[in-house]
Amino acid sequence: MLGLRSRRGSPDDPLPVPPLELRKLVGNFEETAFDNPTGARVFASVPNSSDEFILDFGCGCGRVARQLMQQKQPPARYLGVDLHKGMIRWCRDHLTTRNPAFVFQHQNVRNPGLNPRGRRNEVAFPAADKSVSLLIATSVFTHLVESQAVFYLREVGRVLREDGVAVATFFLFDKAAFPMMQEFQNALYINLSDPTNAVLFDREWLKRVTQEAGLRICRVQPPDIRGFHWHVLLEHARADNAEHVAFPEDDAAVRRAPPPLLQEGAHRLGA
Repeated sequence: MLGLRSRRGSPDDPLPVPPLELRKLVGNFEETAFDNPTGARVFASVPNSSDEFILDFGCGCGRVARQLMQQKQPPARYLGVDLHKGMIRWCRDHLTTRNPAFVFQHQNVRNPGLNPRGRRNEVAFPAADKSVSLLIATSVFTHLVESQAVFYLREVGRVLREDGVAVATFFLFDKAAFPMMQEFQNALYINLSDPTNAVLFDREWLKRVTQEAGLRICRVQPPDIRGFHWHVLLEHARADNAEHVAFPEDDAAVRRAPPPLLQEGAHRLGA
């Protein structure tokens, strides 16, 4: 397909932007969403030491990686993992060749639209215990079923350094307002044919599961759109500081932001 072949530019060339076919698979497909023209730290709200080893869970076609590469001081080490083969291939061909500290690895996890032939429902992160200084999971837990979310929150607790931070987004709701739900049911799914299209988790369940993973919610940013992405920061729970912070009110403006509907054969793009 046009625009998906490798192009190995010199270090002085502008960083290439992923082709539109791939960008459309990750939601915000405007080229500006992949750019960091000022070279500022992308995650300025966390300590500088967080740039020592960044694990990008669900890196897609390199939106965050490309921004990090444009920092005035790029991360010392970056590892991006994703279940879409074509996006990982593009990142390897166009980003790793420009900065070998940026490594991308395919996770062969089954997904109805992006990796239907995947062999497993969960795959452990390719990182050692307590090695990651910053873990990113932007628009990932919003596309995991409940059992997967439990597994990967435990993985976050496993790989995160004692002083590390995880930045993740979630769709959340209050299960108390849904009296028909069973005790073991903690997620809402909006798409019958593909439950991973968008998943909402009960807020109290999230608190409980993160605590069971040895983590605490240390900071919460409410959505910019009512009911949309909650930005949640996680760190290791300590004996002297194990309580979750309180969740603020969601008083954002009401707007629509539906996830992309995948075209047939989306899993083959770029692969």
